[in-house]
Amino acid sequence: MIAPAVAPLAEVTDVVTACGLLGRSRASHYRAVKEAERRAALPFGPEPAPAQTPRPTPPNALSSAERDRVYAALTEPRFADKAVAQIWAVLLDEGTYLCSISTMHRIRREHGLAGERRRQATHPPKKKP
Repeated sequence: MIAPAVAPLAEVTDVVTACGLLGRSRASHYRAVKEAERRAALPFGPEPAPAQTPRPTPPNALSSAERDRVYAALTEPRFADKAVAQIWAVLLDEGTYLCSISTMHRIRREHGLAGERRRQATHPPKKKP
């Protein structure tokens, strides 16, 4: 209701005074004007959504054999109760660097090994009195 009244009043005065008299924010007024100009410039309606292209594989990504080796190391029995950072540190102490800690976390998530390992309490079923 107020938006269309700003432009005719701004012709008589300036935009600052018109917005002040009508109680409209100047930022809202200029934003609406800019959006109207943008829409008027479009020849056939709204812009189409950009096409989703798959992300390219980085050149330093692990190969499938390297990922299998990391997965085998993560699932060794001696690391059953250790955190990923502890596994990474033990392997590093042994002179083996497979990948970064974050990559180990990614591989664990891919294989469903990440998440809460503690037993979770559940509420007992409620009985009607």
